[in-house]
Amino acid sequence: MKQIILLIFILLNQAFAYEFKLSQKDLSFINNSTKKSFILNRLEKYQTLKTQIKDYELIRKLSHVNSFINRILPAQDVSTSSSIDYWATPKEFLLQGHGDCEDYAISKYFTLLELNIPKEKLYFAVVNIKGEKTAHMILLYLEDKNSTPLVLDNLSSKVIELTKRKKLIPKFAFNEIDSYKFTSERFTEKININWGKENKWENLLKRVYSTFAH
Repeated sequence: MKQIILLIFILLNQAFAYEFKLSQKDLSFINNSTKKSFILNRLEKYQTLKTQIKDYELIRKLSHVNSFINRILPAQDVSTSSSIDYWATPKEFLLQGHGDCEDYAISKYFTLLELNIPKEKLYFAVVNIKGEKTAHMILLYLEDKNSTPLVLDNLSSKVIELTKRKKLIPKFAFNEIDSYKFTSERFTEKININWGKENKWENLLKRVYSTFAH
């Protein structure tokens, strides 16, 4: 029975493997954009990055992805979408060339999946920043549930342990598999997240993986 469950898990992961692909709609957007040359340059550098670092050791891979994505311009949601707090797919983020903290974390997550980092080791984390009123999203790398998370953050070029980011106050973390409460040192207990009226995470996953449904 365990072998059957394992086989189903493997098949599901293969079926929903992520790959950055441009659709005909994306190509049309690029060709009609007044910033076409900037977009093409950004996409070329993005593809080059993934080729160059695919065999790098873990920390170098995390650092290069963090640094590259961080160079994309920040922006407020109100200027990038008619929907406040819109979570952009990696394609939307790279084509637009700007986004907020969620967009940075999302693009890093899916880029690292392409670079063969297991999805069970990557978590989006919602934190508070000391002295700030609004919540902030970062990406965590977790070797196992008892290890100290490493932080990929658009506010820092360094990938370091969460315990060294003293201004970040943990709230909760989640990925495609589960969700947890956590401290600066480790994950503590599984939780169910109340997304309210709109489950932005579920809606994002549907948009990201929609190409595999056709």
